[in-house]
Amino acid sequence: MEILPFFFFLIALLYSSVGFGGGSSYLAILSLILGDIYQIRSTALILNICVVVITSFAFIRSKTFDWKSFWPFLVLSIPLAFIAAQWKLADKTFFIILGISLIGAGLAMFLKQFQNKGGKRQFILPFKIGLGGSIGLLSGLSGIGGGIYLSPVLHLVSWENSKKIAALASSFIFFNSLAGLGGLALAGNLNLDFNFIGKLIIAVCLGAGLGSYFSHKKFKTKILSILTALLVIYVGCKLILGLVWQINI
Repeated sequence: MEILPFFFFLIALLYSSVGFGGGSSYLAILSLILGDIYQIRSTALILNICVVVITSFAFIRSKTFDWKSFWPFLVLSIPLAFIAAQWKLADKTFFIILGISLIGAGLAMFLKQFQNKGGKRQFILPFKIGLGGSIGLLSGLSGIGGGIYLSPVLHLVSWENSKKIAALASSFIFFNSLAGLGGLALAGNLNLDFNFIGKLIIAVCLGAGLGSYFSHKKFKTKILSILTALLVIYVGCKLILGLVWQINI
């Protein structure tokens, strides 16, 4: 447990460099050491917010943030994340959803390595709203901010350049994480142990500060991204196989 802040520092450094909050990896690790599903979700969402506040500020300072382009992705994701976070889930159901989400997040990280770098593509408003809403729903259920799903999709279809997509992912995670926390609080399920989370908050804030700096220096994180994706996929498979088929890996 003493080394946990160091791991979370590294996660925040890696994810913040591409506009993510790190929620998928926080959930992956927390699911292995905590038993309360609401403490897992609450902790991951708080850490997500700490990271993306720093990265979003960096994108605003660099004038990459573009509210006019971003709001359609948020308009439905925020209320759906808020509503989904209030749903009462059995522990087994939650961990199965989390396992599937982690596998999806890991695969999304792999897809991002093969992103389409050419051109820009415009989408109709309903597509943006629907895509954001569907990811927001999953965010509320699992405690993942959702940027790790949104970003690879937009890269693969050449929606915008990498910086602008990273800025969108950062703000998307921020609002969905706030909505998720609000939903948990309204349902009476917010569970935060500040003795446990205090060091983690400091660790991810330091990691996010460095990650934001490296992102503007074009720091190469491809190998670390692949290793992180493998970790997330492994934990997702472990959760599903262990719960559904009682297979330990």
